[in-house]
Amino acid sequence: MADGTRLKDLQDSINQLKSVIIRLEERTTCLEAGYAPKVAEAVAVLRGINFALETRLTPSVMEIDVLGVVDLVNRGCSISAEIGLIINDIKDKMWSDIIKKAKAGGLNVIQTCVFWNVHEPVQGQFNFEGNYNLTKFIRMIGDNGMFATLRVGPFIEAEWSLGGFPFWLREVPNITFRTDNPPFKYHMKKFTKMIIDMMKEEKLYASQGGPIILSQIENEYNAVEDALKESGTRYVQWAGTMAVGLKTGVPWVMCTQKNAPDPVINTCNGRNCGDTFPGPNKSNKPVLWTENWTAQYRVFGDPPSQRTAEDLAFSVARFFSKNGTLTNYYMYYGGTNYGRSTSSFVTTRYYDEAPIDEYGLLREPKWGHLRDLHSALKLCKKALLLGTTSVEILGPYVEARIFEEPKSGSCAAFLSNNHSRMSQTATFRGTKYYLPQHSISILPDCKTVLYNTQTMSAQHSSRNYQKSEIANKNLQWEIYKDDVPNRDESLIKEKVPRELWSLTKDTTDYLWYTTSIELDHTDLPFRKGILPVLEVANLGHLMHVFVNGEYVASGHGTNIEKSFVIRKPITLKAGINIISLLGGTVGLPDTGDYLERRYAGVRSVAIQGLNLGTLDLTNNGWSHQVGLEGEKLRVYTPEGSQSVKWKKADSTRGAITWYKAFFDEPEGNDPLAIELATMSKGMVWINGKSIGRYWVSYHSSLGRPSQSVYHIPRAFVKPRNNLLVLFEEMGGNIDGVEILITNRNTICSFIDENYPARVSKWKKEDSFIQTVVADAKKSATLMCADNKDIVKVDFASYGNPFGACGNYFLGNCSAPNTMKIVEQVTFLYSNMRITYKYSILFYWFCADCWVLLLLISTAWAKTGVLYRSIRYFSKRREICARMS
Repeated sequence: MADGTRLKDLQDSINQLKSVIIRLEERTTCLEAGYAPKVAEAVAVLRGINFALETRLTPSVMEIDVLGVVDLVNRGCSISAEIGLIINDIKDKMWSDIIKKAKAGGLNVIQTCVFWNVHEPVQGQFNFEGNYNLTKFIRMIGDNGMFATLRVGPFIEAEWSLGGFPFWLREVPNITFRTDNPPFKYHMKKFTKMIIDMMKEEKLYASQGGPIILSQIENEYNAVEDALKESGTRYVQWAGTMAVGLKTGVPWVMCTQKNAPDPVINTCNGRNCGDTFPGPNKSNKPVLWTENWTAQYRVFGDPPSQRTAEDLAFSVARFFSKNGTLTNYYMYYGGTNYGRSTSSFVTTRYYDEAPIDEYGLLREPKWGHLRDLHSALKLCKKALLLGTTSVEILGPYVEARIFEEPKSGSCAAFLSNNHSRMSQTATFRGTKYYLPQHSISILPDCKTVLYNTQTMSAQHSSRNYQKSEIANKNLQWEIYKDDVPNRDESLIKEKVPRELWSLTKDTTDYLWYTTSIELDHTDLPFRKGILPVLEVANLGHLMHVFVNGEYVASGHGTNIEKSFVIRKPITLKAGINIISLLGGTVGLPDTGDYLERRYAGVRSVAIQGLNLGTLDLTNNGWSHQVGLEGEKLRVYTPEGSQSVKWKKADSTRGAITWYKAFFDEPEGNDPLAIELATMSKGMVWINGKSIGRYWVSYHSSLGRPSQSVYHIPRAFVKPRNNLLVLFEEMGGNIDGVEILITNRNTICSFIDENYPARVSKWKKEDSFIQTVVADAKKSATLMCADNKDIVKVDFASYGNPFGACGNYFLGNCSAPNTMKIVEQVTFLYSNMRITYKYSILFYWFCADCWVLLLLISTAWAKTGVLYRSIRYFSKRREICARMS
């Protein structure tokens, strides 16, 4: 394309959105004079390969995904991002903290998901006040010098109850979700238009000078489109056309939707979109990767889910090296699913393996390694924008992907070793480069390696839990037992058991089913040791069985197979016997076709082994009671807890029991948690605020619970007399419950002779890479966070140690004086810079082994921030330690 044509395109964009361009130019570093992309309506022109952030603030938590964004057409730069907003008393402080950490990680966009069921929980009654103030949050993003994108949905999935739909929508007559259905389209358009109009009124779109630069309609509809056939295809076209017709002045996207109607951009979700995504459905649309999973969300019964920082970085570098234009780390901050907000079986902890963990702490090395990746990519921005792409095969599994513009001298190269196990040495333009297995080296000048996805200069960290002395000092438990209802207490009586959700309407997890039978002594087995068996078939998710008021058994399904059958020998008596079943759910489903037609609760009930044969109780007549008595009395609140009589807890492991205690705020400022490993299943409240469901009795295949420690936001806690309430469904040992303090005070760093110098030591001027410091040698860095200092060195090795941060061991090759040398330079200073230089006290060479320097230190709260770098110089075999 000629320069004149490019300038004309730029002028057209500026004429359409002059205020947008001014705003974006002030904040970004990607717009080159005379060049700019047009994305759909040519709205979002930025300067730099930008990395955006997806944040999901739920009714009790802020969860953030990150979008590494370079929304390019012709490799020009534009931004997109993703978030769900809503927080329950987390307050502005947590929002601000996560935004700042995301920005420090190299991001500049936050996207908010709009959760319909939170903003309109009752039809026609809206809530955008307090912690649900959507416009306030978007303005906060702009005030922090960042941009926003709006994921309107209104179906957002997101492992969220009913995919974000309000429960009342399910009860609209003749409705079918997400298809060419008039009632559904009416309500969807009405809500979507209301949100768009709200943003326009506040002038929050980029076309109005605001921070919102991209919007999303629908989400991953391709998963259900085939089931809905022609009606589904018509719906996709209608949804895209409806969204564009609202005239936001910014582009719209649809995730994984191949037939997204123009000008809506179809995008990719997955782990390796650089290799799996064939591209958008039109050549003039940018290549966007809207979900790059940093791990995998977990459901109860799952083992831990991991994805290494190296693999994640490789996928991002691979995507951009193949003309990708946007990548979204899903999640960047997962946070906590408080209350009853999760979809079916999803754990309360959400994407804890993200770069920012559940507690808002930096998960290293994932956060730091991606930060360095973002910095390296930003140094390639001019070549990515102006350059012509080419590919050179350097050997088996090895290739160079090059972006070069001869006129300006801009050149950037991505050297890829795609072999999963074997490191290789490749020659590129006359220079040999070492490439570890499954890695990409980034050369912003086609000469200098500034970053390799497999070699990390970012430090590592290990999360620790410490028992709070203050909070646990006077933790005195009291109990209140919910009554098992009898048949006469309920006003809802039916011939057969009712479907659970049709009665609870998502106001509670629980529904009591009660029936009675009268037996003669001749109906009961005569022989000792023979008992009748109760069989209950259930559609999901779980059930607790009581006979004559006594707890008998529990059963549950799984995330894959919700239905299950309980078979349990029971003791019956001559006369009237009461069968009480407490049905329960663990969230509403969040995806799939015909979402409005899902069912839970009792399917059939029978007693086997009676002298009269099998007794089918399904049509015996049933009473129903919605929710628990303690829920109705709100005994988990300070006010409601005074409405019932509590008694001192004993060692009894009773079912359907409420536990209450008070605690004072734990010491320090670190995040808080509660250990529930000795309990079974239920929910926890702090001062009346739910911190979510717990389910520690459901073990994974590893024989351990999927989650036993649960996050308590400090924002929920006051200095003294905090009310802690647990509802336990099956029984547990309450004496094992503890309040914990959470930190990442164990930090580790290592370096070997093949590592490049840190990306932060380089800059690019006039297409040349230059150092920003006099000494740009490789280094291993330890840096404490949150005003803490290093107080001791736990492990140091110059050799071939093995293990993980917090659990390293010496290998068969290790210099004996390493710990002594490191301890000599580990002094505690605050708010000052002191440099020490030590000559190496040993010369240690291990033949045929990989030599590296590894350090583990423990940090603790002091008065300043300590930044130490311990450097390894491979040629001279000497170590310098500097605290600066």
